Amino acid sequence: MRAAAMANASPHRDSGSSSAEYERRIHRVVAHIDQLLVEPLDLETLAARAFKARFGAPPSGWREARRSEEDSNSGQAERSLDQAAAGLGFDHGFRSTPLIEDPTMNASVSLIDLPPTPVAYYRYTGPYGPPVERFWMDRVAPWMAENDLFNRVRYGIVHDDPTIADAAKCRYDACVVAEPAEVLSGQPMRTMLPGGRYACTRFEGTVDDIDAAWQPLLAGWLPASGLQLDARPLVERYPVDAKHDPQTGVFDCDICIPVKPL
Repeated sequence: MRAAAMANASPHRDSGSSSAEYERRIHRVVAHIDQLLVEPLDLETLAARAFKARFGAPPSGWREARRSEEDSNSGQAERSLDQAAAGLGFDHGFRSTPLIEDPTMNASVSLIDLPPTPVAYYRYTGPYGPPVERFWMDRVAPWMAENDLFNRVRYGIVHDDPTIADAAKCRYDACVVAEPAEVLSGQPMRTMLPGGRYACTRFEGTVDDIDAAWQPLLAGWLPASGLQLDARPLVERYPVDAKHDPQTGVFDCDICIPVKPL
């Protein structure tokens, strides 16, 4: 559409230009070519000069100006959405938009904004599923008890797609919110979880169910949402009051995918 608009605005379609003015422009071009008879004729340079004369900037400058304009408009829209979301509630670091009911899923999807969040974590490498649950119970939970961290929000960071990556090399970070200067035993690693927008839905089930729970969000909701996945990892978010039944293995959490505009 932009190319069509440019064509409609080209000099020979300018209703304010007379035939005499058009003739003068042609003669100036011919005179310029006559001056360069002994040199190669650079049509790209002539076209660039004609473009600049019409639009006030060379093609590259015009393109950058248009990009800046689009980025500014996109930023304003994003800020407006963020401002609207800010008044709708704040829960453990997330600003939430209203729930979006999706008939393709058995749950609602919320768009939430996560600020950059400092965490302490341990990394598990290997197949996802029950081994991750054992890692939480055998490695992370005793460390949390030792440092009195059970009153903190927790995150599970899923780094790899098990349908593509070697299962033995899949990475998962078991994270607990902790300030960088906070002294903790056990020498956990530290990082800052990237902030940004996530699409989240509530999961309730066992560790055997959670892998399949991502698919309605990724393959069902996302393609119809007007958004796309970005490069941040998938997130399991465990609120302070997250439930876990040791008898049945049923637990709940928010499963969140990072999204950005198309």
